[in-house]
Amino acid sequence: MQEALNQFLDYFSNVKGASTNSVLSYRRDLERFMEYLEGRGITQVKKVNETSLNSYILMLENEGKASSTISRTVASIRALFAFLSEKRQIDMNPAAALKSPKLERKQPEYLSLQEIDVLLKQPDVISLKGIRDLAMLELLYATGVRVSELIKLSCKDVNLEVGYIKCDDGTHDRAIPIGNAAKRALTTYLKDARPQMLANPDETLLFVNITGEHLSRQGFWKIIKYYANKAKIGKKITPHIFRHSFAIHMIENGADLRSLQEMLGHSDISTTQVYAKMNNNKIKEVYDKAHPRA
Repeated sequence: MQEALNQFLDYFSNVKGASTNSVLSYRRDLERFMEYLEGRGITQVKKVNETSLNSYILMLENEGKASSTISRTVASIRALFAFLSEKRQIDMNPAAALKSPKLERKQPEYLSLQEIDVLLKQPDVISLKGIRDLAMLELLYATGVRVSELIKLSCKDVNLEVGYIKCDDGTHDRAIPIGNAAKRALTTYLKDARPQMLANPDETLLFVNITGEHLSRQGFWKIIKYYANKAKIGKKITPHIFRHSFAIHMIENGADLRSLQEMLGHSDISTTQVYAKMNNNKIKEVYDKAHPRA
């Protein structure tokens, strides 16, 4: 079965053009699924049937896995068996009728403008680290990029003169404008901090860690956690909350969905529409509280 999985992942990556994160996610889900099958004596993909698939999904539910996790697993299994069916490695597709659990879509958490302001005042801009941290936080809020995208930015991806960054999400490039606050923070970082932080003067990455080397996702999470505790906002602040805050604040100030979709790099506009619905709910709450005859 491992050979079938490797063939599928190669196809998923090289033919379908899936991102590295998507491939890794599918690999994790499917390897765990295959471990389950092998534990029950099923070692060939042709031996997998609807009963074994439904039993696995039931096991995940009994383990208390989140609906989103189970839905992702179902999508992975469906994709695998659709591929095997297309390649005629199986006679019938046992996953054709496999259903995902209904998802309860939670509204993304975000920070208010006041909370963003408090958080962005936390870095000590006297130190090299503080200058770098402010530049990263300002850029994260200014563009709504993912952490994985932020730490992969190179210096050539930044155009301060025009005021935008170029971001690659693994499927296509997108240009995202940056505002004056982010431009000022980046200018200071590039002039006064980055040259002194570099371990290798030929380093092309925009942001480096305190030893002058590549900044990891875990390293950036620690930075966020440090400033979140320092700010004492009272919310669980993650790197992704900056992305949500960027999106909802853009909608609140009149951004159209298509432009926001492009900036966020969403392939499906329905993902972007969540933020518009959140804004509509907020407007209704304001109306109900403020209108004398509401």
